[in-house]
Amino acid sequence: MAWVVFLRGVNVGGHKAFRPSAVARALRELDVVSVGAAGTFVVRQRVSRATLRAAMQRALPVATELMLCRAREVQDLHRDSPFARARATGTVTRYVTVLARRPRRSPPLPLRRPAGRDWQVHVIGVRGVFVLSLHRRRGRTLIYPNAVIERHFGAAATTRNWNTIGTICDMLIAGRRG
Repeated sequence: MAWVVFLRGVNVGGHKAFRPSAVARALRELDVVSVGAAGTFVVRQRVSRATLRAAMQRALPVATELMLCRAREVQDLHRDSPFARARATGTVTRYVTVLARRPRRSPPLPLRRPAGRDWQVHVIGVRGVFVLSLHRRRGRTLIYPNAVIERHFGAAATTRNWNTIGTICDMLIAGRRG
């Protein structure tokens, strides 16, 4: 089956920096495509989870957590349009956070941090390992969705812009045609 790999905490502010395109080249036998610099990869070759995890760990020049998702799960999420009522605007950005594992329990939703009208992170839903949130900058202190979600869901996570999910789906479709 095809996969999407999300890496946690790489290429952020020079931390655990590497070239994702070099990793994709090293894994070309698995038809791996890099999606941007944040450590997101589309794996279009059918391969087992264990084989993929081992190959990624060998190819990565840094140690990090891998979140492996079946391509179909990512495509289903995108097709369901979970942000249909929550449009991005100039001040609000839509994010998907991928948890390392399904949460044992979810906090009551919606969840806003800080609470009230001046929220910066608004968690609106959970779909399996995917946590959906809105983000807006307010004040001097920046609160990022990943930190809020890891704290409230009790699992390691990595966050991507909703637009990245669309790009991933486009790559998966292109891979089927190619």
